[in-house]
Amino acid sequence: MFDLSERVVLVTGATGGIGESLARAFYRQGAEVIITGTRSQELDQLSNQLGERAYAINCDLSRPEGAIELLGAAKEALDYPDILINNAGITRDSLSMRMQDKDFIDVMNINLVAAFRLSRACLKSMMKARFGRIISITSVVGSTGNAGQVNYAASKAGLTGFTKSLALEVASRGITANCIAPGFIVTPMTDSLNNAQKEQVLSSIPVGVLGQADDVAAAAIYLASNESAYVTGQTLHVNGGMAMI
Repeated sequence: MFDLSERVVLVTGATGGIGESLARAFYRQGAEVIITGTRSQELDQLSNQLGERAYAINCDLSRPEGAIELLGAAKEALDYPDILINNAGITRDSLSMRMQDKDFIDVMNINLVAAFRLSRACLKSMMKARFGRIISITSVVGSTGNAGQVNYAASKAGLTGFTKSLALEVASRGITANCIAPGFIVTPMTDSLNNAQKEQVLSSIPVGVLGQADDVAAAAIYLASNESAYVTGQTLHVNGGMAMI
């Protein structure tokens, strides 16, 4: 079950906590894994740790031509991806009245526009193969909102709407498009919370613990598999029950 040994997966934002877990999980399932991001040293280190089926490509997806360049490099290194994981994302948190235009636009460009460009670039080869999996990592705040994150929440809500529409367009070609919406996951960001903040967060999570990046990766493995062929246009919430949407 969930054998991905004949699949090529592309993971963006692979040097973050969730991105690294995604890359490791797909590698364990036998896929050939292309990891990408902007931190070359970390990418090369992860690629070397994974092994011979891993390929690192440095790419800045904030550039309009970034998606096309990335797909060209992927084809040269290995092949076009069967599975795309739109995981790259940034935050620029601030209250709305203080948020600068650039902070809003930068977050939208990386979290939403880059995912659109890369998904679009992958569609031709996926349609030709009559198989494809496009999985976008959103967030619980895309559904609930969060003070101080109007840009981030808007980008994640937009990604959900984009995914639903894309799923309708490509379903007849054997391509599915879904989202995974993590809640509070153990990452360097949550490590910076003080004890009082952690207690407040935990009080909102029915299972009583923070999630692990591997919880998100496990959901992605299912959505990438042949067994998920009848699941499309959906958002799988991985949040310990903090928002039952």
